[in-house]
Amino acid sequence: KTDAGLYTCDIGTDVAKSKVSVQEKPAEVTKRLEDKTSPAGQDISLSCELSKADVNVRWYKDGKAIRKSQKYDLQQEGTRAILIIRDSMVKDS
Repeated sequence: KTDAGLYTCDIGTDVAKSKVSVQEKPAEVTKRLEDKTSPAGQDISLSCELSKADVNVRWYKDGKAIRKSQKYDLQQEGTRAILIIRDSMVKDS
């Protein structure tokens, strides 16, 4: 049920009208990414918390988009967005 619509105040001899629209709050990052240090060869998991689920999350490394691949696993569990870097190497820094 939505609160948006046309509201009226009717006193019989006069009517006041108001059109109400409700805009959804934009999603926010509620828990930021943390810096990680890991020995080479290990998987590294980065995650951040979002203010709502089902948000379109895009991951980047040094400004370049990361896509799901053998190297990178991108997951979303409710309000949590997760990036897993598989078999980390020094060049992944």
